[in-house]
Amino acid sequence: MARLLADISQGLPVGRRAAFQLINCADEDLPALLAAARTLKERFRPGVVTYSRKVFLPLTNLCRDYCRYCAFRKDPGQVGAHTMTPDEVLAIARAGEKLGCREALFSLGDKPELLFPEMRATLEHLGYKSTLHYLEAMCALVLRETRLLPHANPGLMSGEWIERLARYCPSLGLMVETTAEALLRPGGAHDQAPDKVPARRFQVLEEAGKRSVPFTTGLLIGIGETREDRVNTLFAIRAMHQRYGHIQEVIVQNFRSKPDTPMSSWPEPSRGEMLRTVAVARLILQDMNLQAPPNLSSPDYSELLQAGINDWGGVSPLTPDHINPEAPWPQLQDLEARTAEAGCCLRHRLTVYPEFLPKVLSRGGLLAERVSAAIDDEGYARGAAA
Repeated sequence: MARLLADISQGLPVGRRAAFQLINCADEDLPALLAAARTLKERFRPGVVTYSRKVFLPLTNLCRDYCRYCAFRKDPGQVGAHTMTPDEVLAIARAGEKLGCREALFSLGDKPELLFPEMRATLEHLGYKSTLHYLEAMCALVLRETRLLPHANPGLMSGEWIERLARYCPSLGLMVETTAEALLRPGGAHDQAPDKVPARRFQVLEEAGKRSVPFTTGLLIGIGETREDRVNTLFAIRAMHQRYGHIQEVIVQNFRSKPDTPMSSWPEPSRGEMLRTVAVARLILQDMNLQAPPNLSSPDYSELLQAGINDWGGVSPLTPDHINPEAPWPQLQDLEARTAEAGCCLRHRLTVYPEFLPKVLSRGGLLAERVSAAIDDEGYARGAAA
């Protein structure tokens, strides 16, 4: 193990067999694994950890998928079911703008109109053919009327829809979650989720790559996959990025149990399980941006820095994490202080990382104008304190 980690710390690539060995290391070897990951992070992004100050816009929580761990999705008529109006979208975006936010994160259920006539009626009332048409219009509205930059996570998308949304969004996102098809079997986390077929999700990543659209993806750990499944997912993501160079960020997100879901009593991954997965992700991905949500590892989220992350993801001073409402965001002052304690400076980035800005600026139009006006000389958020 010591020789393997020493070789990796010198920048040698990690093979699949070595990654299996690392993720299954004994607990007493975990500190050495974390140290190697932190070394690679500092070589890639020395002294800096980033985050995006955002507002969270749950455009609709109606969804045709029934993931067994999800408390966000609703059926029509269920308590809490809601589709935002344009006025609601704009009101939250403007409030976030006053608080220094630069990102408008649109999260929504996957194509609910295909399952629910109520959603089709709502869309007809609003004047749109589909949820994606409505999302496109709301991204355009936010871009036109505020200084916020939209980032959309609408689920499965065709290449055409990636192109359409990329006119208004510097970056797009889709969590592949896992390559483990076993989770689609009866009783698995995705057994009633037709949009969670791994091949279909990786096809979205490929369509984005063909169009050079900066893309955020990642894995969800603790939902029934094995450690080896996590390694396989990370290698699949890395291979996609090596082919197209467009995956701007990989998220390692830990499952958190929710009441009133089929997996409410499912055990959450331990602190050690999360740290070893993040560390192995850094060793596999090496010079790719790696994020883990701080609110899902509270109160000890600063330990994630020792596992090799270089980004905290989106953090909002205004809106809750509607996917994980039980887990509040850390205060930005605390985030900055803990980052400093780990020897790093916290930098406020846009929805798109600095090194991916050329892909966005080359599109021209209003989006390029907004992005150019929002960045400083290093590609971070202009005039923004951490």
